Amino acid sequence: MAKAKKTETVESAPTEEPKVEAAAEVKEPKKAKKAKAIKTEDTEKAPGAEVKVDTAEEKKAKFAKLLEKAKKLEGAVEDIKDIDLKKKVSKDSEEEKKDTLVPMEDYLKASVHLGTRVITPDMRKYVYRRRADGLAVFNTALLDDKLREGAEYLSKFAPQDIIVVCKREAGWKGVLKFAEVTGIRCFTKKYPAGILTNTNLDTFIEANLIFICDPWLDKNALLDANRIKIPVLSICDTNNFTQGIAQIIPSNNKSAKSLGMMFYLLTKLYVEKRKLDVTVPPVQDFIDDWDNLQPPK
Repeated sequence: MAKAKKTETVESAPTEEPKVEAAAEVKEPKKAKKAKAIKTEDTEKAPGAEVKVDTAEEKKAKFAKLLEKAKKLEGAVEDIKDIDLKKKVSKDSEEEKKDTLVPMEDYLKASVHLGTRVITPDMRKYVYRRRADGLAVFNTALLDDKLREGAEYLSKFAPQDIIVVCKREAGWKGVLKFAEVTGIRCFTKKYPAGILTNTNLDTFIEANLIFICDPWLDKNALLDANRIKIPVLSICDTNNFTQGIAQIIPSNNKSAKSLGMMFYLLTKLYVEKRKLDVTVPPVQDFIDDWDNLQPPK
């Protein structure tokens, strides 16, 4: 019986070995398939690579086309540079507004369109562009509209109810002539402290509107007006903030020419709207050497 068992174990042992060999034979074909797949992929990519290398002539042709496009773009940029911005602005302004208070050249001649290098958020909407030197340029047609609005607002008040304040020396000539013609009280050089707020002062006066030339230089008058809650009309440059101001006239408020032009036009409009029986002097009385001034080229 023992011998029979041995023979069974001997005979059964070889039956397991073929299974291992079979497994090995099964795995080898999978590896071979993967290797073949990798080879086929390489062979598929290789022809594409060879085509890219061999397209030197096509690359030259594409490069020539790109050069041609670059030259066209360069020509377009040169055409843009050659545009006369002044003529373009004047043309656009003429199409939009043909009835400006004075010819557009007179506005340019008086430099009302030139702002400062600083542009506050309050004044950004009135700026057309910046010059090469960094100065902001007002939209001149828009200035004409805002000047009309300012004159309309000013004409709601009688001369005895208005006070004009101008600390900047550049505006004194225009302000004094404006006050002389309209009969409106004005304060130049220095604004008298407490004149609107201190009833105990002998110089105390009552007013319904304060007209200032610069919210910064004339800030004391602006603060007094806000304190007693009366409206303020102001000429504002690009560097001004407009808080506390009821009506603004955007314009260059640093130049004697510009302020002279503003007060000349405000005098004309105020006299017309209030129907005052007075003669408005010519612009030469508001701006020194007006006839010899030239508009910018």
